[in-house]
Amino acid sequence: MKLNLALLAAAATGVQVGAAIVASRFVVADVPPLTLALLRYAIGFTCLLPFVLKSFMAPALDGRARAALNTIAVADWLAMAALGTGQFAVLIALLNYGLQHIGAAQAALIFSLFPLLTLLLSNALGRERISAALLAGVLLSITGVALSLWPKLQAPHPGHWWGEAAVLASASVGALCSVLYRPYLQRYPTLAVSSFAMLVSVLFLGLLALSENWPARVLALGVQSWTVVALIGISSGIGYFWWLYALKHESPTRVTVFLALNPLTAALLGVLFLGEALSSWAATAIFLIASGLWLATRVATQPRR
Repeated sequence: MKLNLALLAAAATGVQVGAAIVASRFVVADVPPLTLALLRYAIGFTCLLPFVLKSFMAPALDGRARAALNTIAVADWLAMAALGTGQFAVLIALLNYGLQHIGAAQAALIFSLFPLLTLLLSNALGRERISAALLAGVLLSITGVALSLWPKLQAPHPGHWWGEAAVLASASVGALCSVLYRPYLQRYPTLAVSSFAMLVSVLFLGLLALSENWPARVLALGVQSWTVVALIGISSGIGYFWWLYALKHESPTRVTVFLALNPLTAALLGVLFLGEALSSWAATAIFLIASGLWLATRVATQPRR
């Protein structure tokens, strides 16, 4: 069986996001959410920048790739800037706002609708056909996420309808960006698109995080916090490149369904490094998520003509 590098990249991204969540728990008391997001993607962009510069200066750069970069229309620059801002700044701002009003488990469950929303949007925009296997796989993975979170969902917590709405809007923004990214990724080199989109998101987050007085927060960070933040940022830069590479070569739904690995990875790493117990609910969820991913990726989706 031929190895599908795009799906492997999507799976690696799902694992990376889960690992970043666990790592963020170590610094959440020292770094506010928007400031952490700013540092995360600023470091990620810094890691990608040398490779971008090298690709521009390399004489072996593919002629068509160089020509494509030299002829990017203003409208495409603006579109990629908007997608980068939406994928990171807007998505994170909405998610963090929602987490202020509802529990983390409830937010994670709502956010797990990401691949289903991607499938519906992609179909509505004529980018992808809905197959029975793909839909079943997406729903099965969402069920697995729900089951892994079931014990926490039963705990009482204060909530407001706008909290749920904010998290749902966050997932919707991510789904829309995932669907709309593909034409630009097919037209231009992945590294250039990912770096530019990340740069724009960093600038936008820099403005949002002023509400948290991020310059003073950054200067006050200790060595241990900086080490954790650096690891999160480096992995995020690599993970975002993997994410866009997967979106370039696979349908948006087959890529985003691997986000189901996010809570699964967080749970397993929590067991290893945070001393958390692996419940029977989580073990069953692992089976359901694995079955859903197998089903969703077993049969290739049929892109609309």
